Amino acid sequence: MNNNLEVLSTRKKSTVTKLTKSSKIIKTIIATIHDKKGENVISLDLRKIPEAVADFFIICEANNPTLLKAIADEVEHEVKLKCGESAYKHEGRQAQQWILIDYVNVVVHIMLPEPRKFYRLEEMWSDAVSTEHNEQ
Repeated sequence: MNNNLEVLSTRKKSTVTKLTKSSKIIKTIIATIHDKKGENVISLDLRKIPEAVADFFIICEANNPTLLKAIADEVEHEVKLKCGESAYKHEGRQAQQWILIDYVNVVVHIMLPEPRKFYRLEEMWSDAVSTEHNEQ
């Protein structure tokens, strides 16, 4: 039990890196999602919400489990390649419904349509500034 609490206490937003909507990691994540045909891409700016665990959430949909995994794999690859950052943690690869990639200040949620409708993250964090990222 104490070990779990220690892990939680090490997971804090970094105050060293101040992110903005135009930060390289955010641009890289969104471009990679578009390249891999992720849909309904939204970023939530959580910086003004004190209880938020990250500065930004990036949420997108994949139409099937194969695409879900492909987007997640490519996001991790491209962020490492272009930004030099590895994920602090990732979850959901086994269940293949919702993959979460945690970069501490940015958390990426790649979801199948049904879990996205069910969990409604955009509504849960409705105080955040929401930006749609349509492919250009």
